[in-house]
Formats: sequence, C-alpha cells, structure tokens
Amino acid sequence: MKKFDKERVLLGIAAPLLAIVVAFLVTALVLLATGKEPFNAFGIMFDYGSKSDSQVYILNKATTYYLAGIAVAVGFRMNLFNIGVDGQYRLAAFFAAALGGAVTLPAPLQIPMIIICAMLVGAMWAGIAGVLKVTRGVSEVVSTIMLNAIATAIIGYLLQQGRLGHLDAAGTKIATKPLPESAHFFEFPTTPAPVWGFIVVAVIAGIGYWFTLSRTRFGFDLRTVGQSGSAAEASGVNVKRMVVTSMLISGAMAGLVGMPTLLNESYEYSGDFPVGVGFTGIAIALLGRNHPVGIALGALLWAFLERGSGQLEFQGYDKEIVGVIQGVIVLCVVIAYEVVRRYGLKLQQRQVGAKLAAQARNSDQQEVSA
Repeated sequence: MKKFDKERVLLGIAAPLLAIVVAFLVTALVLLATGKEPFNAFGIMFDYGSKSDSQVYILNKATTYYLAGIAVAVGFRMNLFNIGVDGQYRLAAFFAAALGGAVTLPAPLQIPMIIICAMLVGAMWAGIAGVLKVTRGVSEVVSTIMLNAIATAIIGYLLQQGRLGHLDAAGTKIATKPLPESAHFFEFPTTPAPVWGFIVVAVIAGIGYWFTLSRTRFGFDLRTVGQSGSAAEASGVNVKRMVVTSMLISGAMAGLVGMPTLLNESYEYSGDFPVGVGFTGIAIALLGRNHPVGIALGALLWAFLERGSGQLEFQGYDKEIVGVIQGVIVLCVVIAYEVVRRYGLKLQQRQVGAKLAAQARNSDQQEVSA
C-alpha cells in the first residue's frame, strides 16, 4: 500500500514537471525561430524574478491568483466548469467597494463586512448558474459566460457619476467612494515594498478547501458526485443540491479574489480594476491539479512569468513571449496529465497481473504438494 501511495505521489508530481519542461522547450524553439537566444531570455527572467522587489510582487500577485485557482477548483472537483469566476469576483468587488465606501465602522467590523459582502455577492451570482443547471438543464459553461457579460454591463451602468461612481478631485477618473482607513487590511512591513496581509486569508482559504474536501462527509459527497453523479445518487446523495451548493461555495471563494487588490492596494473600484483573473484561475487550477499546494505553486509560477515579461521588454524581447509560455504550459498540462494517467493505469494493471500470476503459481504449488 505504501509503495502504491509513493508511486501515485511521484506520478502526480511528474505531470506538472513534465508540462513545465516541455513548455520551456517549446518556448525555446519559438525564440530560436524568431532569431532570439532562448537561454539568455530565461536567464534574464530568473535573475529579475529573484530580486527582492520582484519576490514581493510575485507573492502579492500570487495571492490573488491562488484564490482564483481555489474558486475554480471547487467546481472542477464537482465536474463543474465554472468559468464565471471573472464576472463573480468583479461584481463582488464592486458592490463590496460601494458598501465599504458608504459605511464607516471600526476596523474589526468594517473589514469583515466588506469581505462578507463580497462573498455573498459572488455566491449569489454563481448560484444563478447552479439553479439554472438543476432546474432547466442549462450548461454552467453557457450560463456563466452570459453572467460574465451581464456582470460587466451592471458594473458599467452603476459605475457612473450620480449612481455609485464618484469623480475624483482631478476630474479624470470615476470610481466608487474611497474606503476609509478602517477598511485598509494590514501589511507585512517587508522591503522594498510590503507584502499584502491578505496572503494570510488565502492560506486559510486553502486549508479550509483541503479540510472540507478531504476530511468531511460533504467533501466526500462532492468528490463522489464529481466522479459519478448516478452512483452518488444511488447511494443517497442529493445531486442537485450538491450542484447548487458547490456553485455557491465556488462563487463565495470567487468573491475573495478581488479583495487583496481592494483592501491592500486600490481601496476603491474603478475602471482599471484587474480583469481576467478568473480565466487565469482556470489555468492555475489545471496546473495545480486542483490540489491546494499544487495551486499555490501554479500561482507563484504564473506571477513569476508575468513579472519576468516586463524585464524582457527592456532587453528587446517581445512581451508576448510570456503569453506563449503560459499558453503552452496549459496545453502541456492537459497532455501531460493524460499521458501520466494512462501510464499509471498500465502500471496498476501490470501490478495486479503480477499479483494474480503469483497467486496462481502458489495455488499450483499447493496442489502439487497435496
């Protein structure tokens, strides 16, 4: 049993490592085809990414990406493809910013109020897709795509002067009312820049995700439904309720995605609030194989690649090369996991065959002895 667990862990590690290695090899070929020297480019990225200011940037960026990856992974474990995380976190951050700017409370009340508001809005928006799926059979892919567009329209409508938007003193930007000092999340006083304190919340969210899925009956039911809905239903699990509940949890996690930026950096919601993080979360969840530790490593890698792209520009390289690396990584991850999965199945089959053959030999020897 221990040998099997060891092999399973090795196979689990092999897939992402294989994907990353192949992705860098493909990128090297692309660089060579464009007349650029690949090893110099990788050297620039690794050297710049190891600097202290880059490390702070990577940790802060990875905090947001990690939360996005966890939000997506909750749906993946249920075999649900929640690609609406992008709309869910933006809508959640917008309403949380509007509420936080309109109400001023002491910090122990102000910050939880904003976070809870964001999680409720995210859960509500994702819950619509869950309800549509179980009551009308609407694919969550289709519904979440449409909900992303609707969320963008709602924000665009409300983020206007005279509604929930306010023109800044310079008259150049419309944003929600700035959050009061009591809504500013704590930071770690690192140099040359502070590390966002919301990284602590991200760690707690990851632990909660792991514990819920691995150590609770709900997590067992969720994973069972993800593997086989009919088998789960036959064992007494309410599949429809699990679908809605999973979407609610995924949406609530998505509500946290915009909080590091809102509470540790911008302190308001404006037109330049980060977009597209939800789609990045899909790639990171795939790269991390829906495991909290794997997702953390994937988030750090993604943030590192983004940081390196800025320096490559100054050295005469195309910034888009990092997009090539990221895209190739996602493709390689899907392929590598499938290759490793098939190899694992063949390995198991050989092991079972060897055990059956050994049992047959022992049985024949016993018969001869008798």
